[in-house]
Amino acid sequence: MAITGDELRAANEILRVEGLTVQYGALIALRNVSWSVHASEILGIIGPNGAGKSSCFAAVTNAVSHRGRVFLHNSDVTGVKTFDLAGLGLRRTFQQNSFFGELTVLQNAVAAMFRNFSVNLVTSLFSPWREMTARRNAELAAAQLLDFFGIAAGYHDQLPGDIPYGVQRLLSVALAYGTGAKALLLDEPAAGLSGADMKKLAEVLVNLSKRNLALVVIEHHMDLIMSIADRIVMIDQGAMLASGTPAEIQRDPNVREAYLGHDE
Repeated sequence: MAITGDELRAANEILRVEGLTVQYGALIALRNVSWSVHASEILGIIGPNGAGKSSCFAAVTNAVSHRGRVFLHNSDVTGVKTFDLAGLGLRRTFQQNSFFGELTVLQNAVAAMFRNFSVNLVTSLFSPWREMTARRNAELAAAQLLDFFGIAAGYHDQLPGDIPYGVQRLLSVALAYGTGAKALLLDEPAAGLSGADMKKLAEVLVNLSKRNLALVVIEHHMDLIMSIADRIVMIDQGAMLASGTPAEIQRDPNVREAYLGHDE
């Protein structure tokens, strides 16, 4: 029996959220929000400041109390702790750069990959050569990761605070991705960027999605999100206002009125 298009799409679904609701006291920050994202797909989330976008990411990763359900590869992970979700391949960035300031760029990348290259204590004590081999392999993989994200070798031995801001933004995404990410949530990755830095980020995100990764991107830069997203969800005052392709979102009168501006 041939597989239908809907069945194939369901098989490629990486992350699905159903009815997410977040409430802080009397304030309802997010109300019954549902969406899904598939392998090699970029889902954009847009909306005005205070619309509930970051609360949505916090709920997806169980960083705040919420109602609703979250599925990763069709497995219910609603009750899984944030750290354990990262181990399962659901990871996120924050609006601010996130890295170890006292470590070099390369050391930061090695730290992001420790799960894959660490050795146990017994091996470290009785087979130190294996630990050294694991360290060399980790450094090689870390350098390859940085190269994929367009972070030149000349930055690898520098501290993150000493490299250009645009490279810092790429580093934050690279560290969140690490190894084994299946779904990556990016909270305003283009914040503070413009020109060549913005173009470089767009290229990196498109190439990243081609690694069979599901990307969910909160972004205020409309030119960027409209150019890279396959689908877009619009959130306003905590509720989903619209969902569709970039072209459909741009034509939606509710979106134009709430966020993109009125027609002249």
